[in-house]
Amino acid sequence: MFAGASITMKNYVAALFSSHDQAESGIRALQKGGFDMQELSIVGRDYHTEEQPLAYFNTGERIKFFGKVGATWGALVGMLLGSALIFIPVFGHIVVLGPLVTTLAAGIQGAVVGGGVSALFGALTAIGIPKDSIIRYETAIKADKFLVIVHSSIGEQSYARDLLSQAGGTDIESNPIALL
Repeated sequence: MFAGASITMKNYVAALFSSHDQAESGIRALQKGGFDMQELSIVGRDYHTEEQPLAYFNTGERIKFFGKVGATWGALVGMLLGSALIFIPVFGHIVVLGPLVTTLAAGIQGAVVGGGVSALFGALTAIGIPKDSIIRYETAIKADKFLVIVHSSIGEQSYARDLLSQAGGTDIESNPIALL
């Protein structure tokens, strides 16, 4: 730990959604519930090999998405902080929106340098998600499900879980995250 740094605890609440529409409903429920949109992330893919892959490009200040879930990603990118489309071997193209993008960028560097684990695994590990949960999330994302993560105070954790559950989220879990 750094000299003079203090650790504070913050919780994450994570939920899996079986469709992009459900995931968007989860994000919107959290937004309506008063959660800071800069504390929400979503990870997923939803196209099949016989379809054209999702395209992602930036036109000035506006990001455009096309493909099977382009409208969903386009709507969410305006709500969440940060966005990335990356190719991860075995997963294919993965879209990440929200603050997890910054951690993912560091994970990509680590995966290139260290090898052996996916950048997504590295990013989720870095925010404190346990290894067994990450394996479950990676498997779900490979199966075209969506992972929604909200960083919240301990007092907001139960409320976030309720909102995600009402929106159709499954495998909802939460753990504290150590923040410097």
